[in-house]
Amino acid sequence: MTDSNIQPLHNVTHANTKIKNGINIEFMKNQHLVPIVAHEFSRVANEYPIVFVKNSETGEFQPVAMLGLEPGENLFINEDRWTGLYVPHALVRYPLALVASPEDQQRLIVAVVQSSNLVSEDEGRALFDEKGEETDYLKRRKESLISYLEFSQVTAAFSKYLADKELLSAQTLTIEIDGEKRDINGIYLVDEKKLNELSDEDFLDLRKRGFLGPIFSSLTSMHQVNRLARVKAEKNPK
Repeated sequence: MTDSNIQPLHNVTHANTKIKNGINIEFMKNQHLVPIVAHEFSRVANEYPIVFVKNSETGEFQPVAMLGLEPGENLFINEDRWTGLYVPHALVRYPLALVASPEDQQRLIVAVVQSSNLVSEDEGRALFDEKGEETDYLKRRKESLISYLEFSQVTAAFSKYLADKELLSAQTLTIEIDGEKRDINGIYLVDEKKLNELSDEDFLDLRKRGFLGPIFSSLTSMHQVNRLARVKAEKNPK
């Protein structure tokens, strides 16, 4: 996706633009990790493993849901159809996004990814009515984008707190597929041992900040790794 594909939403330019329901299957086919926010950890944990990845340039950590066990693999897309039960927020908001205004970098505006196959002038939900006013559908989508931004800010603070308290440790996951063992590297998990060694004061601070729920969800989500291995074995039988 290039910046030229992302256009600021305008009631004249996009007077006839509509958005079809669903997620961008073409874009997601090769995505084995998808960013998630702390507010959805409990839902995500019921279906996907939750791990943290580190940005090599900034050193910041980002929680992600694992949709596959290796780069370029999404085990939840089958014959161009999403087969998962829960769709992470990051996928639902697409093809709309909040971007910095060209005139004022401090101001965020709504933009649309023109190249998305969900964007159409023939079918879908209209963004503007005949008078050029925002439809109720667009208003709801904008509210959802703002909520996601707020959730992302809380999640960034959550991840930084875990990193500052040295509660994230680099791990290697070993999985078994059809009797063959494979290692998954480059991920970070909440270190349960260090969590249990926290002082009463620090543990209470975690609770007050509302961070205990997401932490426990991430820990329990690791049971889903075996599920991914099973799905992979079923999709690629020897």
